[in-house]
Amino acid sequence: MAAKSFEDLDIWKQARRLTGEIYKITRNGDFSKDFGLAGQIQRASVSVMSNIAEGFERGGNKELFQFLSIAKASCGEVRCQLYVALDQGYIEKGKAELLIDQHRKLSIMLYKFMEHLKGSKFQGQKYKAPKPDPEMAEFDAMLERIRKGG
Repeated sequence: MAAKSFEDLDIWKQARRLTGEIYKITRNGDFSKDFGLAGQIQRASVSVMSNIAEGFERGGNKELFQFLSIAKASCGEVRCQLYVALDQGYIEKGKAELLIDQHRKLSIMLYKFMEHLKGSKFQGQKYKAPKPDPEMAEFDAMLERIRKGG
């Protein structure tokens, strides 16, 4: 079944879950005191899920592809910042490795979705022909009668 909203997308759900994890780790210990890194990794994580949502809501596959590309780049940014947090001793090695791996898997999911879009003939929701609305057909018929003077 095709997704009707970005909330239906597994990649968005995964990005949301990982954003929650990022917020949890940035609220603890010395990490919470490094406002620059904590804020940057939070923004990058939010960017992943936000760009998936924005791309989907644009309604066209070209736009979705573009925003998925940005989301994928932000996912890489989060991984990079997790290494910085690990190197600074803000998070334990096991937790850092787990989050890095989960973000790497999300990047792969984003890539596969982008590849699917490349091969798809469907251009997106905004290019679908609108379904005829019976009320509008009635309204159009009435306008046509008025134009003809009757």
